[in-house]
Amino acid sequence: MGTEGNGFPDGIGVIDTMMGTTAGTTGKDRYKFLDRALKDAESANMNFPAQYMFKDVPFSDQARDAEGDLEEPPQGSELLLPFMDRAGVEIAMVGCKPEGDGYGNQCVRDHPDRFIAAYEPDPNEGVDALRKIRAMHADLGLRAVTAFPSGRNPQVPIDAPLMYPIYALCVELDIPIFCCAGIPGPRVPADAQHVERIDQVMYDFPELTFVTRHGCEPWEDLAVKLMLKWPGLHYSTSAFAPKHYPKAIIDYANTRGADKIIYAGYFPMGLSIERIMTEMKDVPFRDHVWPKFLRDNARRVLKLD
Repeated sequence: MGTEGNGFPDGIGVIDTMMGTTAGTTGKDRYKFLDRALKDAESANMNFPAQYMFKDVPFSDQARDAEGDLEEPPQGSELLLPFMDRAGVEIAMVGCKPEGDGYGNQCVRDHPDRFIAAYEPDPNEGVDALRKIRAMHADLGLRAVTAFPSGRNPQVPIDAPLMYPIYALCVELDIPIFCCAGIPGPRVPADAQHVERIDQVMYDFPELTFVTRHGCEPWEDLAVKLMLKWPGLHYSTSAFAPKHYPKAIIDYANTRGADKIIYAGYFPMGLSIERIMTEMKDVPFRDHVWPKFLRDNARRVLKLD
C-alpha cells in the first residue's frame, strides 16, 4: 500500500466497469442510435459524440495506407488485452449485443476470465427489451444492464414507467443497472438524467443495485446525499479523467462512502489507459479506499466472488 492518501496499490487486479471494444472510425458505429437525436453539424463529424470534451482522444488520428484510407487498429480483445495487461486491469466489463455477433460478445466468449458482459436495452422496445435481457443472461452470463436515458429517441427518463419493468427484472435476476446520470456529453437534453429522479426509483425498488455513470454533474452533492440515503445506490467514475473526479465524491469515499465508489474508465472511447493510471496516482484517496474502489466494490456489485 502507498502512504495515506498518496497513491493506489500495485498488483491489485483492477476491475474496470466501463471499457469499449472498438477504436478508430469503426467506433462510430457504436453511436448510430444517436444519429436522429443529435442536431448540430459538429457532432456528426466526431468519432464519438462527446469528443469535444476530451483532449487526445485515443485512436483519433490513425495512419493512412498507400491509397489514403484510414488504417484501423485491432478491435475487440486484440485491442484491449495488451493495454489491460500493462495497466494491471484484470477484468473489464464490456457492452454486448443480443444478436451475438459483436466484439463484446467475442471478448466474453473467448476470454471469460478477463471480460464480463453488460447490455444496454432500449426501453422503448417494451417487452422485447426484457426478452433480450433474459436471453443474454442465459447465453452470456450477463452481469449488468446499462442505461443512457438522454441518449434514447424518444428519451426515457431515469424514473419513466418504461424503465420500471427493467428495474424489476434486474432485481429478479440479481444484477445491477449502471445508468448515466447528470448532464450528458452528447448534445442532447439533460432532464431525463437529473440525479433527483434516482430518489423515486430507489424508493420504489429498495432491492435494486443502481450504479451511476458519467459523473452526476452538476448534481454530485445530491448524488452523495442519495447514496447516504439508499443502500443500493453507488457511483462509478466513468468518462472522467482522475484529475477531474469531483471533490464531493473523493470526500465521500474517504469518509462514509468507501463501499459506494466504483472504478470505471473510458477506454478507448475518450481516455487512454495510460492517462487514467498515471493521473490515478495523484487522487487523494485514503489507503483503505483504494482496494475497494479499484476492485472489491465491483466484485461485490457484479457478483464476481
